[in-house]
Amino acid sequence: MTEITKCLNEWNATIEALGCGKQSILIRKYSTTLNEFLLYPTVSYANKDNYLDSFKNEDIDFVKENTLPKSVDKKYEVKYYAKVEEIIEKSANRIGSLNKYHIWTRDHVSSYLDGNKAKVWLLRVYKLDKPILTKRSNGMVFANTNKKISLSNMKPVISDVEFNKIKEDIIG
Repeated sequence: MTEITKCLNEWNATIEALGCGKQSILIRKYSTTLNEFLLYPTVSYANKDNYLDSFKNEDIDFVKENTLPKSVDKKYEVKYYAKVEEIIEKSANRIGSLNKYHIWTRDHVSSYLDGNKAKVWLLRVYKLDKPILTKRSNGMVFANTNKKISLSNMKPVISDVEFNKIKEDIIG
């Protein structure tokens, strides 16, 4: 695949954590059959007064710096592409073993899961050759960008060795 329009809507701070290697997973209540997509930044969470409470104390400065994506005329900057390498299921009370692979607090994850089993998406993230300002179609989880985005010359954000070590640690 050399071009793509499919995107996953996600908090910009989380996208930037994925994009710099601070985070390697997404924790969801659902699985997906879509195993590759662009990471499209959302901003609605930033409208909540207490949104910083969702993130670990040691990541607050990072989150503040990355709360809002670059935008021009309601187009948002897309910088990353992700592949779902694995989806593993974990009970809500066993998800704490993955804390070092994300920037959210235990309380945020627990509240989000609300007792449901977690579907942990292990992502391999790539930086696009050039960031693209684009709009997207409506969609709660997945959407489409309004133009095709090239995947040529993208580079993984962490090395193969580092990714394989993370994968081994998560999957076992």
